[in-house]
Amino acid sequence: MSRLGISGRLAALFKQNQITPLLALVGFLLGLFAVLVTPREEEPQIEVTFANVFIPYAGASAKMVEQQVAIPAEKIIAEIAGVEHLYSVSEPGRAVLTVQFKVGEARTDALVRLYNAFYAKADWQPANSGIGPVLIKPKGIDDVPVFAVTLWSKNPQVTAADLTSAAKGLEEQLQQVPGSRDIYSIGGVAQQVLVRLDPTRLAAYQLSLPALQQALLQNNSQSQSQAMLAPDQLIQLQAGNFLSSADEVASLVVAVKNENGQQLPVYLSDVAQVSLGSSEPVSYVQQLQRDDAGQLQQSPAVTVVVAKQPGKNAVDVSSALLAKLDQLQQGYLGQDIEVSVSRNYGETAKDKADTLIHKLLFATLSVVLLVGFALGWREAFVVGMAVVITLAITLFASWAYGFTLNRVSLFALIFSIGILVDDAIVVVENLHRHWLLGKKSLAEAIPLAVEEVGAPTILATFTVIAALLPMAFVSGLMGPYMSPIPINASMGMLISLLVAFIFTPWLFLRVFGNKNPVGAHHDATDSKLEQLFNRLMRPFLSKKAGRTNRIKLLLGLLTAIGLSVLLVTSQQVALKMLPFDNKSEFQVVVDLAEGSTLEQTQAVLNQVSQALLQLPEVTHLQTYAGTAAPINFNGLVRQYYLRQQAWQGDVQVNLKSRLERDEQSHAIALRVRPALAALEKSTGASIKLVEVPPGPPVMAPLVAEVYGPDYQLQLKQAQQLQQTFAQVADIVDIDSTVEAPQPLWQLVVDQQKAALLGVSVTDVSLAVQLASSGGNAGFVRQPHQRSLTPVVLQLAEAQLADWQQLSQLPLHSNTGAVIPLSELVQKQQVQRENTIYRKDLRPVVFVTADLAGGIDSPLYGMLEIQHLLSQAPAPLPQNLFSAPDNTDELSIKWDGEWQITYETFRDMGIAYGVGLIMIYLLVVAQFKSYGVPLIIMAPIPLTLIGIMPGHWLLNTQFTATSMIGMIALAGIIVRNSILLVDYIQQQLAQGVALETAVVHASAVRARPIVLTALAAMLGAFFILDDPIFGGLAVALIFGILVSTLLTLVVIPVVYYAYSYQKQP
Repeated sequence: MSRLGISGRLAALFKQNQITPLLALVGFLLGLFAVLVTPREEEPQIEVTFANVFIPYAGASAKMVEQQVAIPAEKIIAEIAGVEHLYSVSEPGRAVLTVQFKVGEARTDALVRLYNAFYAKADWQPANSGIGPVLIKPKGIDDVPVFAVTLWSKNPQVTAADLTSAAKGLEEQLQQVPGSRDIYSIGGVAQQVLVRLDPTRLAAYQLSLPALQQALLQNNSQSQSQAMLAPDQLIQLQAGNFLSSADEVASLVVAVKNENGQQLPVYLSDVAQVSLGSSEPVSYVQQLQRDDAGQLQQSPAVTVVVAKQPGKNAVDVSSALLAKLDQLQQGYLGQDIEVSVSRNYGETAKDKADTLIHKLLFATLSVVLLVGFALGWREAFVVGMAVVITLAITLFASWAYGFTLNRVSLFALIFSIGILVDDAIVVVENLHRHWLLGKKSLAEAIPLAVEEVGAPTILATFTVIAALLPMAFVSGLMGPYMSPIPINASMGMLISLLVAFIFTPWLFLRVFGNKNPVGAHHDATDSKLEQLFNRLMRPFLSKKAGRTNRIKLLLGLLTAIGLSVLLVTSQQVALKMLPFDNKSEFQVVVDLAEGSTLEQTQAVLNQVSQALLQLPEVTHLQTYAGTAAPINFNGLVRQYYLRQQAWQGDVQVNLKSRLERDEQSHAIALRVRPALAALEKSTGASIKLVEVPPGPPVMAPLVAEVYGPDYQLQLKQAQQLQQTFAQVADIVDIDSTVEAPQPLWQLVVDQQKAALLGVSVTDVSLAVQLASSGGNAGFVRQPHQRSLTPVVLQLAEAQLADWQQLSQLPLHSNTGAVIPLSELVQKQQVQRENTIYRKDLRPVVFVTADLAGGIDSPLYGMLEIQHLLSQAPAPLPQNLFSAPDNTDELSIKWDGEWQITYETFRDMGIAYGVGLIMIYLLVVAQFKSYGVPLIIMAPIPLTLIGIMPGHWLLNTQFTATSMIGMIALAGIIVRNSILLVDYIQQQLAQGVALETAVVHASAVRARPIVLTALAAMLGAFFILDDPIFGGLAVALIFGILVSTLLTLVVIPVVYYAYSYQKQP
């Protein structure tokens, strides 16, 4: 070669340059730095911003809230840029709107736009409308706790109040741990001064509830001290005093009575029972487990949760929290309080990262061993060092880009091992071949050997990048979740190319020396391979039968591709977004009928817990009645943190480590489903088993959105749809947003009579509100207490439930007379209005479900329901991709996992197409031909012959990670074709006959092609056992195996068919 290209020039420049080993050393040190400083997390941190907007409208019906609050607020939010979805829930007295911004929207900018939208239209409601102020609460991935600890006690003398006090102190202590944030307790009870009122006594002393509340507030104040100038000094002057105990509250004078002409004080204790104690429980948290003897232990509990600051290492934060907890447990918490760590995402992140780093090292070692057996141990050493330097620099580049060390980024590196080593293998193999030829000294041969494979290696590298990189632009939650794979792999490919051209020749020269090998002057081509390929290809190259044989070969390949696709259409290979992961936790979500009591909810949770504790893999669990368990990313998206009603409950199930059990968490969950289904029938509650989703979460795996012109019709249609869901065998956890009827006492005020008696409707409403839900009448303040103790006015529960007693509630008229409530109101028992849901400015009713059984992909459940619905006399219109534009008729929009599956596979399909176009353009630019690139890309469809049967053989679902493997294969297989075609053209340029050139090309290039293929397969073997990325491994292993073997024969044959008539 008279003139070297860029690859040959780089090899010539660095092969004996003193800077080369220093560059390698710097690259290695940068990798060590990245490993030490890159934060470790279990899952990628997806920048997704939510915000809840709370708008109260006291006394308004659900329909009024929808029309006068939700819809006007939706109009304001809909104008904000970057909003992906907008949900609203209109219930009596309140609207809750949820704003979901598009993935990747900068959190601060998004929230500023949301706040500005409301503040710029602060007059969106008229004054005195009764609509309260807007409260915005942002939510994001950093709000998910990484650590949770549950406090409980074996000692029955330890009360919930004791646990609450310990938890509050623990919060303050854990806040000292660097990197911690958003620490709070779930469960427990608060101290309060409870004032239990007696309506009869109130009436006797002519006192009303509002008057009593005002008396308490007015006698519990203290002014700020002011300086007063005295003759020789400043004196601080302060007036008033705070109430500091329950006794002071009880002895407070709230009125004056006239008895026998004498004015006597009326104390609060005369009309109420005053006591200091725990507040009425609004939630129950309990810890349940079995002791060593198998006996059930159940006790009240409080859970303290801790999130981490953005960008902090979850492993470091959790380790520091554990160390602090051990220190506190020895002295601060005391012996009677037990501590159970119910969440430690730092530990699971460390476990996952350590496991994957070990796999990365083993994958690298296996590739080095492969090269050692194929080429020699010195060649293997060169390849191994190149891979180490490449990985080190790639880790640094990944850190610089902003990625963390998580399961996806590490899987990207393991998956990349096979392709990162390709460049080094191709260069080392060709250096090895030229060294054996011995026609030149090694120093002289190196630039020529690198140049010979340089152009096709550069092109092949960029084709792999062209195939992978478009996947970085997949939209939705799946895009950033999987983005480390295309980005890390693409960066690694570029780095490996530079290492192959700069460092590999230098090290090869140092290892093999400058002298020619003794007795190595022979043709390095393996004669046996030459004979093998000659026998395989001659039937297709002969002038008589060659054309017929080539047609038969083509038809055979097309048949094999068709049969492979048939495996999918016949459901022999199931399609699913992502398979279930092997986690150490799952959750059971329980919903009783609306209006059920807290005690009823706890009773059902106890039954659920009994069933769960039959599983030997369960270490302990926590039940949460009337409040939500600590949320994970799934709970964040599903807004489980809003589950605060008395009839709602959760069970947090904690399993043994994956190393201590034989079954995966999904199999364990399937085992307990029959018991939960039996409980669902016996209790009438909705009991849903919720596993941690392997990828981006959705509202439910199977979601049907019912749209229509009238909300009552939508509710009826949703109930019918639930019945249709129940007809499909594997569909479980069926639920909807249709609510059970709730009784409502409507106290209708006789306005005319009230006006004549001097009582306003507001007086009546305020008195009833204070009596029923309690009213805050100030606080008791003590210097040593961390928080204020509220003073709460309330009737006894027995009196509230008894209309006869409640009706005697005294009301003050403006004339000073006291009038019982029964004189002014008429009680009507009606039903509470159903909550009204809206999505993206349309009223909607949600029907949700899950699949468990044979094929657990929601796609097939949806298809079966679609079929059942289509058999109806008047089938409902069904929308798959977007909500209906016209809601004048009832219709269904399918959502849930189907939506994210469709969007992901659609975007990946587009990325696949873009990648193929980019590969074609690159190859056209290199070979200056429109036809040759089509030959080079011909093996791409051949990958299906390996991918689909591979999934069928291993009984593996075709998932999004399988699709990633399929896309990556396009670049990997094309690089093999490029090596073959480039060598054929080099042979033809030297005057070799076409028939000889195509056979010789396969024989000469078989070794690097097979080596690189085996290297990629070896790397994939180390992720084959992963529940999520197993599909990627199957696609790579079987796709590479079949397509590589076919490529070595098909490409030369197709090139011959394309070129033989053009030969002179």
